[in-house]
Amino acid sequence: MPLSKESTLLRVGILGCGPISQFAHLEAVQKGRNVMLAAVCDRDEGLAHKFGSFYAAEKIYTDYEAMLADETVDAVIIATSDAFHVPASRKALMAGKHVFCEKPIGLSVEEVEALQTDVKCTGKVLQIGHMLRFDPGIQSAYDFINTDMGQMLALKAWYCDSTHRYTVTDAIQALAQTGKNALRPAGDQKANKHRYNMLAHGSHLVDLARYLGGPIRAVQTRQLDRYGSMCWFVDVDFESGALGHLDLTLQVRMDWHEGFQIYGEYGSVLAKIFNPWFYKASEVDIFREADGAYHRTLGADGHFYRRQVEAFADVVLKGLPMTGASIEDGLASVRAMVAIAQSAQSGKPVDLASVEGAV
Repeated sequence: MPLSKESTLLRVGILGCGPISQFAHLEAVQKGRNVMLAAVCDRDEGLAHKFGSFYAAEKIYTDYEAMLADETVDAVIIATSDAFHVPASRKALMAGKHVFCEKPIGLSVEEVEALQTDVKCTGKVLQIGHMLRFDPGIQSAYDFINTDMGQMLALKAWYCDSTHRYTVTDAIQALAQTGKNALRPAGDQKANKHRYNMLAHGSHLVDLARYLGGPIRAVQTRQLDRYGSMCWFVDVDFESGALGHLDLTLQVRMDWHEGFQIYGEYGSVLAKIFNPWFYKASEVDIFREADGAYHRTLGADGHFYRRQVEAFADVVLKGLPMTGASIEDGLASVRAMVAIAQSAQSGKPVDLASVEGAV
């Protein structure tokens, strides 16, 4: 089916031509109904030209400041290492650009608070790349929770990466292209594996819990490392009074295992989430007490990376309400991840309102 573009398009520049852009963002902009690829930028000239040419970017940059100075670029997608998310976002906002930034939005409460101030001062749109919010199955659960389910009693969610993940992804993806001059943070970002895995994987689980269960008041964490794997069990107190339990385990000796279960006043939800690179909507079974039957959305369009950038463009171009993760959501998620780490260390509950510092 041929791609159909709307008459008014958001002109997007992508910062970073590494794996997440190669596997997600470049194609998402290429296919998006209301966006176009105005520019790509990567410090590595080979990567910038290879992917800029392949995806027909109007301009190719190796200098971020130069791309930000380009008046034909309306917004930027920041697809860099985590350490650069806040600095790159702040520069873009100050240059008058709208920002779509990969998750996690930042590494510490304080730097995200500074970014939040910039968002408010500039009045620009900033959306965070928590793509599960654009999974049709998960959206059906969200709609049920907020319309027909009544009070939530409890939410359980799990994110368990598999030892077999790369065998699977190598079979369905092209090999990521790397550059000799790519911008990398100082030091080994994977040296502290707890921190790295919480940021890379835990950020998905925390945002999903907040999206479906609402704001989190406090957490209490148990954490265990064995045979090279690590597990966090997190008890959650939601502000609504509902109870929560989060399971982050890396790596499980089985297939990818991700999903959630919710118990509500007038029904329940059980969901299986697939490896994201399948581009397959989650299987979400909603039981409605009213008719005594299960309901499942097919969700044929599972390209949540494209769907999230289209929603971002709709906010900018049409003034529609934001359905993605906002800077407030991002700050709350960073607070939650810091609280989870602090609770794991102390063995005590941690209230998110009192949290400071880095993940």
